[in-house]
Amino acid sequence: MAKMACAISKTQFIEKAEPIKVVLNGQELLADKKEFSTGSFGWFYSGKINVMVDGKPLSVQVGMNLTVVGSKDAGR
Repeated sequence: MAKMACAISKTQFIEKAEPIKVVLNGQELLADKKEFSTGSFGWFYSGKINVMVDGKPLSVQVGMNLTVVGSKDAGR
């Protein structure tokens, strides 16, 4: 698959991107915009949610990166 160019600069993303609401197992999570250590950017969420299994609540750690394709090579 060919590499895709990012349609937005890193500066535009940091200034304009809004948090993204993600629903996981019926629970609303809010992923915040982030510039990753690799130089790419997107959204990130880290936290715990409860998941029921066989009527028992389990605490589950969630780590989620939503990376903008091509953002690592995007201009400032």
